[in-house]
Parts: sequence; C-alpha cells; structure tokens
Amino acid sequence: MTEEPPGAAEVVDSVLGALADPTRRRLLDLLAAQGEATATTLAEGLPVSRQAVVKHLAVLDAAGLVTGGRVGREVRYTVRPAALDATARWMATLATDWDRRLADIKRVAEAAERESPSTRPD
Repeated sequence: MTEEPPGAAEVVDSVLGALADPTRRRLLDLLAAQGEATATTLAEGLPVSRQAVVKHLAVLDAAGLVTGGRVGREVRYTVRPAALDATARWMATLATDWDRRLADIKRVAEAAERESPSTRPD
C-alpha cells in the first residue's frame, strides 16, 4: 500500500468507529440531504431522543465528520467531508492492492494450468 500521511490511520480508525453505528450513519445521511440542521430537527427524523442525537453528533464531531456552529441559541450541524475523503482514499488503496494480488494469483494459476499436462478426456 502507499505511504499514508502522519495521523491518517487515526483518522480512518476514528471515522470507521463513528460509522459503525447505524444511527450515526443515518445522521450523516440526513445532514447531507439537508445541508445543515439542529439536533432537534435531526431527532424528529429518528427513533431516538434529542439528547441521544447530541451524543451521536459529538462522536461524529470527534471523528471530524460533522461540525457544529452556533447561530443565536441554536447549534447547527453540517457535514465535513475531509475525514470521509481520507477514509475513502484508504479504502480505494486497499481495494487496488487486493485487485493486484488477485490478478497475480489468477496469472499464476493460469500459467500453472497451461504448463500442466491435460487431464481432460478428449
């Protein structure tokens, strides 16, 4: 795999940990669709309390996936794509590495098949 910048592994670990929860994934979906929203607005679309939404948003914020900005008395949350982008790059690199390995295995297997005497009846 390619060399990662310092701290990249921690970002990926944090993002994957945050995304392990279906409620947090749903929150990201809602925020992506709405652009920005308050915890109260987000809680309306989920089967959890506003307080639970705030806790989930704190995990997403710690992972760098959302940010909250105060507007008057409200805190409005938006998606921050940088951490997702870093995770997607890591996953793409991993997939490329596996594709290369599988292509190597296929090449070796096909070469071995060509070199072996035919065991098939004519």
